[in-house]
Amino acid sequence: MTDITAQNFVQRIADLGLAERSVVNRAYGEMGAGDHTLQDVVKAMQRQGIVTTLQTDKILKGDRHGYFYGDYKVLYLIGAGTFARVYRAEKFGGEVYAIKVLRKRFRDEIKELEQFLREGRMGLRLRHPNIVSILEVVPDVHNPFLVMEFVEGQTLRELVKVRGKLPADLALRLMYEIASGLAYAASLGIAHRDLKLSNVLVSSDGKAKLVDFGLAALTDRNNPEKMADCPNARAIDYAALERGTGVRKDDPRSDVYFAGNMLYHMIAGTPALTETRDRLARLNVSRFQEIPPLHERVPDVPGIANHLVQRAMAFNPEKRIQSAAALQAEVKKAIKILEEGKSGTGDQPYNLPMADHQDDDEDPTNEGEGYVVMLVESKPGLQNAIRERLKSRGYRVLVISNPNRALDRFSAQEEAPADCVIFGASELGNLAVEAFNQFASDDHTSSIPTILLVDRRQSHIIGAARRGPNRKMLALPLKVRELRTALNQLLSGVERRELGTY
Repeated sequence: MTDITAQNFVQRIADLGLAERSVVNRAYGEMGAGDHTLQDVVKAMQRQGIVTTLQTDKILKGDRHGYFYGDYKVLYLIGAGTFARVYRAEKFGGEVYAIKVLRKRFRDEIKELEQFLREGRMGLRLRHPNIVSILEVVPDVHNPFLVMEFVEGQTLRELVKVRGKLPADLALRLMYEIASGLAYAASLGIAHRDLKLSNVLVSSDGKAKLVDFGLAALTDRNNPEKMADCPNARAIDYAALERGTGVRKDDPRSDVYFAGNMLYHMIAGTPALTETRDRLARLNVSRFQEIPPLHERVPDVPGIANHLVQRAMAFNPEKRIQSAAALQAEVKKAIKILEEGKSGTGDQPYNLPMADHQDDDEDPTNEGEGYVVMLVESKPGLQNAIRERLKSRGYRVLVISNPNRALDRFSAQEEAPADCVIFGASELGNLAVEAFNQFASDDHTSSIPTILLVDRRQSHIIGAARRGPNRKMLALPLKVRELRTALNQLLSGVERRELGTY
């Protein structure tokens, strides 16, 4: 810090153009006669709004530059990233803007400078209520900067950090707005490619607005190698996902995947993808395959929200939601279903598919002795309800929450671990019906009886399920007698296992 007196401080405010000299002198005069310490003067000038804390710190350091960018006076630092800083600034007349300034160490780097300016020029094309507008691009060789609309609020990451996790209905509403912005950009051939909670601003009135299309790629089919070489961590994530799934580097479904990761993060309070600074760990494709199911972290997550996250984050890009527009439509549908469930309209709340199961036949029996039933269901409450009711009738019940793991338990070379498999689709959705159908097509499982439990409103799943003589579909909420009847019919020709062998 340079040596500076109270009088020097006052003089520099005016010399730097931070305030009119007459305004500064009047504020100083109002302090009254006598000697004033530097600390007294600083407090007085800040209290009257003559200077901000950022401006004060720069003056005390002896900085001569960085107070203005063009006609914009810098007020506060509001964000800092790897490549740029963002300031709150005002133009003469009091209009407030956000100014994004490339860090000094990158201004001589042609690649970084071009990327920064490309972001700005691309942003000039984007005018949407859920995207922060870029209003001006200033390619000054010494001080390149972007002028953006100022959003009063906080980042989505800050909101989640404060709240711990968000209610599903709020998370879905914010995701709808995010998807809306993404779909609009995609209609212009622009992907985001840097989706994370810190790149979404939530305004004081609760609206989500995307920012930082800094790694966005204008769709360029003639230059597929253009992206994914940037050192930015999210670019590495995108590259790892795309290489691991064998798609090109500007695949629009990549934004869908990372939007799904954001929705997971909002609902769970923690991201689906493990966060690490290790580049090699980021490039490991298993990172995208070993994700804890959302319902394990949030047992009471509504089934429709859980299902949406699974579809958005499907590792196989062909099974993933295929575009930002499709994601927007699916989120809108999920919001409607959730609202109907909460308001009591419709047949049955979607997020409570078997909470109201009917125990119409409670007397214990031994009808299931010698049979093993595998239940593939993710909801703990539903697992317990079915397991207890079947055990009381002599069945041995194996419970698995992941359909793929359930399929892996069956091998052509080994005895089947279960005599009948029950798939619950209310929570697992497409994953359940796909496994149910695969059981019918695989030679070593096609003869094993299977039951699909499905909510009546899951018409797409009901339509997709393969029928057969040893395959049944039961509607939820489920009566115990209906399940017993179905098991008795399906297992009538299956030899019972000897006691002590299962």
